[in-house]
Amino acid sequence: MTHGGNVWQGDRPEAWLDFSANLRPEGLPEWVKRALLAGVERARYYPDPDMKRARAGLAAYAGVEPERILPTPGGAAAIDLALGLDAGRVLTDKVTFSEYTLRARAHGRSLGFLSDAPKSGDTLAICNPNNPTGAARSREEVLLLAKRAESAGARTLVDEAFIDFCPEYSLRKSASDSLLVAGSLTKILGAPGVRLGYLCASGDLISRMEKMLVPWSLSSGAVEIAACLPEHLLEMRKDAEQNALRRERFAEALTLLGAKPLPSKANFLLCDFGRDMQEIAETLKARGILVRSCASFGLAGRFLRLAVKTDEENLILIEELKKCLRS
Repeated sequence: MTHGGNVWQGDRPEAWLDFSANLRPEGLPEWVKRALLAGVERARYYPDPDMKRARAGLAAYAGVEPERILPTPGGAAAIDLALGLDAGRVLTDKVTFSEYTLRARAHGRSLGFLSDAPKSGDTLAICNPNNPTGAARSREEVLLLAKRAESAGARTLVDEAFIDFCPEYSLRKSASDSLLVAGSLTKILGAPGVRLGYLCASGDLISRMEKMLVPWSLSSGAVEIAACLPEHLLEMRKDAEQNALRRERFAEALTLLGAKPLPSKANFLLCDFGRDMQEIAETLKARGILVRSCASFGLAGRFLRLAVKTDEENLILIEELKKCLRS
């Protein structure tokens, strides 16, 4: 997987100010820590192979029936499972998350673009909101693409990894045999190490994919977090609202630097600095700050993707960028 900066380059991951990973800047919420501790108490047992408690919690969070959702060990596992269903091409945006291409190749599938006419056996892979741009397609636009795909005998996979920051765009309740929705709790909970994701589809397709999933895929900690989700939906919504305010302030500060942040519905900004940023990214790294270059997305070196962090952390980056851009 092509990812952002590697916080494991030294002995202390917490030493980095990491703008390359789009995670809750405060880290794990207190309730998630409590759930993980409860999971430790149950780690002496094999997890429930039917994942009943995890499924019930995720279903309440997603607003779907339990039989229409499948817990997975992270969003990447959900994507891999969905792309393993068929053998045709995987059609994507030209600039999007590279994992669709990598998983397509791993399954021996060829590649194309969403602008191509879909054929039987193809899968449209749509990231909404898109990574790295942050742009979100309307529900109506995605449903239109999915309908066109279904008419041609193709499926659509909508990756909603960042949907908690704009839940009004979600298509989880519209999931079906031909429209799959993948998601992840990684971003909104700031818990990438827990590995908790899901897939929404029809009940029949969920049953089929469940047989493809490795047994005991969820750790006891992930199960406890999933089970607790319904009690903390308001807190998660408040986190998303706070992110939107921080994102707006961050975008304004970057604009004053001369950068051009693209409109975003996610917890990151794609910024065009109008000059190659490779050397500046290396300078920032030497100062303990990681940023995400966008070469793996096929974008020019003048682009950086920057996570929205706390106002204080965002200001640190702004001040360091000022020094670098002046030199």
